Parts: sequence; C-alpha cells; structure tokens
Amino acid sequence: MPSSSPLPSCAVAGILEAGTDEAGRGCLAGPVVAAAVILPDDFYHPWLNDSKQLTESRREKLRPVIETEAVAWAIGIVDNEEIDRINILNASILAMHRALDGLAVRPGAVIVDGNKFKPWADVPFTTYIKGDARFGNIAAASILAKTERDHIMMEAATRYPGYGWEANKGYPTATHRDAIARLGTTPLHRLSFRLLPEPSLFD
Repeated sequence: MPSSSPLPSCAVAGILEAGTDEAGRGCLAGPVVAAAVILPDDFYHPWLNDSKQLTESRREKLRPVIETEAVAWAIGIVDNEEIDRINILNASILAMHRALDGLAVRPGAVIVDGNKFKPWADVPFTTYIKGDARFGNIAAASILAKTERDHIMMEAATRYPGYGWEANKGYPTATHRDAIARLGTTPLHRLSFRLLPEPSLFD
C-alpha cells in the first residue's frame, strides 16, 4: 500500500493542517453542516475523494475510518433559523469556524473548500476551488459533513413525513417542492430561500 494518500495534504512539513468543508448549502430545509479534519501525514485510503464523487455506502464506510485515524476531527452545525438571520454564505463559514473550534488539537494552518472564508483564530488559511477533490483532509471533511447532515435529515424525515427528506435530504427536488406546495413549510425550512419556483406568466 502506498505511504501517502492519492489526495495529498498541502501542509508544510511539521505543521498540522486542518481541512474544512460544508454540506447542505443549497438545501431548502435543515442545517448547514461543516467538518474539520486533521489527517496524519501517512494517511491513505483508496476511496478518499470528494464526498459527491462517492456512493452513500462508501461515504458511510469511510466515516469511521476517518474518525478513528484522524489526528483530530470535529463537526460544526448552523441551523435553518440562523441561516435565515445571517444568510447562507455567513452560515457556511460559521459552521466551518464551529468545526475548527471543536478540534481537540489546534492546527497551524487551515485549508478550505471554495473561495470564501473569514479568518479563524489568527491561523493562516488558504481557500481552494474544488479543494475537496484535491486534498485529502478537505475530502475527509466533506465526507464527515455530508454523512452527518444526511443522518440529521433522515431523522427529521421521521418527524416531518411527506417531504421525501429520507431521499432528497432537503435539496430542491421536484418532489420536495411539490410537498411544500401541498403541505406548507415546516419549522426546518429556510424561509429566506425561494422555496417554490416563480409562477410562470402563462400559468
């Protein structure tokens, strides 16, 4: 087995680097969830990749591997009411900050999926577009964030049946929007989002 991940770290030798990513930014309901992960330098797993490129089964199997082998990991959550108050961009960054706050080991550097971030704890950071497909620690964070959020939405589906959250996880599918039109909103919907399409002039 190779001694390093196919998705490398970009850390300077000797500096603990945390990768962070979020899940659920484009959803109509539920929280935005972020994770932060510090992987050991020699971490390797052949499946490690952007969570969107993995099957649900592989994400679920990778999660305990990451949690067991990481130097440190943590989850950060911002609920739908906070999202409505501060907007989804600020909420996504806040969720990543909360994940970083939860790490048992303080990193010396942070790398972030995307191109928007705010300084955290005076630790230097770098943003990377599609970072979850480029760096192992961001990929690991994307897997933890995605699986955690999926679990939250599957549990929520039992409390608010009819919206299909067990399948769509709160994303704006036709089934989800049809349910909103028929049933109305729940306490978990993001009311600052456009929950239904704009009516056509020809309707």
